[in-house]
Amino acid sequence: MSAHGQVPPKADSVHLTLARPAYNRALNSDSENPHGRILGLDVGLRRIGIAVSDPLGITAQGLETLQRRNKRHDLAALEQIIRQYDVQEVVVGLPLRLSGEESSQSEKIKAFADDLRGRFGLPVHLWDERLTSVEANRLLRQTELSIEKRAKAVDRMAAVLILQGFMDSRQNRSTPSS
Repeated sequence: MSAHGQVPPKADSVHLTLARPAYNRALNSDSENPHGRILGLDVGLRRIGIAVSDPLGITAQGLETLQRRNKRHDLAALEQIIRQYDVQEVVVGLPLRLSGEESSQSEKIKAFADDLRGRFGLPVHLWDERLTSVEANRLLRQTELSIEKRAKAVDRMAAVLILQGFMDSRQNRSTPSS
């Protein structure tokens, strides 16, 4: 039960199709309720970029990037963040080829998402992350940051872009057409 007195929705497994829009939909259609914070993750081999939404699910803010060690360490660190921010759902960037097809890394990320779902009992969504690192690099090049500081910020910025894209899409779906 969450701090809001609500039981988090049960996370169900869903078969995804290869069409791009299918990735950018919630894995659990019952999770359209945007109450509570959302955690956005850009999962890489060495680091996990992390972002969290505001309580209303409108804006994304980057948190410190997690240096990966092993699954136990990674999940324990994410658990602290989930508790600290009272996270109610998670969005994980899914790496796809430019063609929209899954890559070998896609399977690893889907397995990681299943681990998150099993460990925390929260809805976990996969979000097409194509070009988020490219966009993050482009945005960071426009800043006054040194190359070294930009490199450290790319994963965090990619997580922000993943989470913001997910929230913007949810907002657009809930806004009536005129």
